[in-house]
Amino acid sequence: MAGYKPVAIQIYPILGEKITQDTLYWNNYKTPVQIKEFGAVSKVDFSPQPPYNYAVTASSRIHIYGRYSQEPIKTFSRFKDTAYCATFRQDGRLLIAGSEDGGVQLFDISGRAPLRQFEGHTKAVHTVDFTADKYHVVSGADDYTVKLWDIPNSKEILTFKEHSDYVRCGCASKLNPDLFVTGSYDHTVKMFDARTNQSVISVEHGQPVESVLLFPSGGLLVSAGGRYVKVWDVLKGGQLLVSLKNHHKTVTCLCLSSSGQRLLSGSLDRKVKVYSTTSYKVVHSFDYAASILSLALAHEDETIVVGMTNGILSVKHRKSEAKKESVSRRRRPAYRTFIKGKNYMKQQDDILINRPSKKHLELYDRDLKNFRISKALDRVLEPSCTIKTPEITVSIIKELNRRGVLANALAGRDEKEISRVLNFLIRNLSQPRFAPVLINAAEIVIDIYLPVIGQSPVVDKKFLLLQGLVEKEIDYQRELLETLGMMDMLFATMTRKESTSVLQQTPDGFLENKRIES
Repeated sequence: MAGYKPVAIQIYPILGEKITQDTLYWNNYKTPVQIKEFGAVSKVDFSPQPPYNYAVTASSRIHIYGRYSQEPIKTFSRFKDTAYCATFRQDGRLLIAGSEDGGVQLFDISGRAPLRQFEGHTKAVHTVDFTADKYHVVSGADDYTVKLWDIPNSKEILTFKEHSDYVRCGCASKLNPDLFVTGSYDHTVKMFDARTNQSVISVEHGQPVESVLLFPSGGLLVSAGGRYVKVWDVLKGGQLLVSLKNHHKTVTCLCLSSSGQRLLSGSLDRKVKVYSTTSYKVVHSFDYAASILSLALAHEDETIVVGMTNGILSVKHRKSEAKKESVSRRRRPAYRTFIKGKNYMKQQDDILINRPSKKHLELYDRDLKNFRISKALDRVLEPSCTIKTPEITVSIIKELNRRGVLANALAGRDEKEISRVLNFLIRNLSQPRFAPVLINAAEIVIDIYLPVIGQSPVVDKKFLLLQGLVEKEIDYQRELLETLGMMDMLFATMTRKESTSVLQQTPDGFLENKRIES
């Protein structure tokens, strides 16, 4: 038995999964931490400065959380009604927020009472932001107006009345203190210039606009509304570059990654899509438990925070890179060291002979080598193997079937052991990569244990589940065959050339059938 050859574990391709750099990057987050808020989370905003705390706007309160804290480190609750869109200033020291009663309040992060209150809107203020010079605030409200405020004097500087419906989103340019963008339910996105007292660019989104975003360079503008995310070229006067329709419900929020190379969109369909900003194709997708209202990324994409309609705040932290400590193990000198010396260099005529390394057999290979077939099958039916590496279990079943001893390995099992076999079949029988091997194994199991059906309710339930799975798979295959037949007919109809037959008389008096193809 010295020449025993270990079982070759076949590597099965996993269908439907394509591992890319984006997949690895965006999957590198820990299990999300869920925090319950008092109401729907309408806005999440990270401070641009360390320690990168984030403000959460929900109901009539604004909570400030530390990056790794699950309890608020500060709360602003000086609102008579619902608060909206709490946003940090570029230096992270001030916070601005709108409210349902039409007021705009400015807070110092180190205090609790508002530093400034801006009164002028007659309806709810849903969007506020600081301009690039840090001394002015832009606000948009349900009274169809957009206002520019001066922070030191608490006075209104300009009012724009170009929208004809609710103004629900907006943002200010990070480069030019005079430029800012607003989106409205009148389906338009407008860029205003404080120096001209009017809009300089106006684009038609086609749906009520829920969110707008300016790229850091200021050259591209992104708008979201309905099921569409649209990208506009500001430098070309608002020319539409691309229109994306990857969500099934209304898109509610937009966000850029730290590098600016990835665009994120959240929607009421409970998904967050990640787009490449070069090709504008979806490179990754996140699923959540409820409809998404707000989305934010921390510095260097270390944390992703999503606010939902059910008041749940989902916080994902990036996994830390495990630093491998190099433990210097002191090796004993080899025999060659004593003969030639420690620093001996191999010469041209020297022949180096390596000692063959001893290959250790796996436990199931040892059992197969000693003809313990039932024990080998038991080892690969352990949950640690069937869940993590089911291909090993399938390879052993295939090897036992090749040897003609699979029926012997499956026979004579008690209720617990046969349940383990049936559980594996139920979990993996419908997978195309395992089906050829496992269908044969299922037939052998049914043939062996058919006489004892009815003696154990646990085993009977497993057999019923297996039966339902097989029937469902048969129906699925039948539908696929029907679809394939319909597609073949369509392709045959498209490729077939129409032809007509014409009878013509030949010179010798006979009729000849000619086909004229058109």
